[in-house]
Amino acid sequence: MPRAAVTIHTADGECAATLHTPNGAGPWPAVILFPDAGGVRDTFLGMADRLAGLGYATLLPDVYYRYGGFEPFDMATVFSDEDQRNRLMEMVGSLTNDMIVADAGAFLDFLAGRPEVTGGAVGTTGYCMGGRVSMLVAGSHPERVAAAASFHGGRIAVEDDPTSPHLLADRIRATVYVAGAENDGSFTPEQSTLLDDALTAAGVDHTVEFYPAAHGFAVPDNPTYDVVAEQRHWEALERLYGAALA
Repeated sequence: MPRAAVTIHTADGECAATLHTPNGAGPWPAVILFPDAGGVRDTFLGMADRLAGLGYATLLPDVYYRYGGFEPFDMATVFSDEDQRNRLMEMVGSLTNDMIVADAGAFLDFLAGRPEVTGGAVGTTGYCMGGRVSMLVAGSHPERVAAAASFHGGRIAVEDDPTSPHLLADRIRATVYVAGAENDGSFTPEQSTLLDDALTAAGVDHTVEFYPAAHGFAVPDNPTYDVVAEQRHWEALERLYGAALA
């Protein structure tokens, strides 16, 4: 798939990103892909290419651009290497809701000005940390996000957390698809019920379900990658976007 390196102007600086497009003339509906806590790396470039192959102009932003010169993590060792684990946790913790929402506004403005992109709302998807971001963006930019997905996303619906994305359910206009992992402390069955109840009360068209796979199942360089669950997740995305994005 064609891939272009781009720079997006944000309130806090310059965000590096790649724009992945299908073969052909276009334009196409747009999707923003939010990576997991490990950030942008070869695996996510490949995933963005695959999304583009489904017919979507796909933006993959460096969510850690404020750090400059981001060095990708090795997901096979990041949690066993204390220095790398501490660096990862510091970077994850540095991203506030306000930063995420402001950045997403810049990403959406960027896409709206690209000739490769059709008008109208976009889709979002995210993994692990990015799943939370996807849901937060859907609730914070409701007029611009028509479909939002989260795969093994964490801290999406946390009781007594004022920053929890489920509190934005009454603002969401997107169709929502959430796939949790088994035995995942960051998204438990109780949290799933809290999210489902919030989305139902708000009248949001949604699906919340669990895959029989571990946290990280959809990302090929994760030690917990599951090929069957990954394929199921691609099929779910294809249905979601096919129905919700013009």
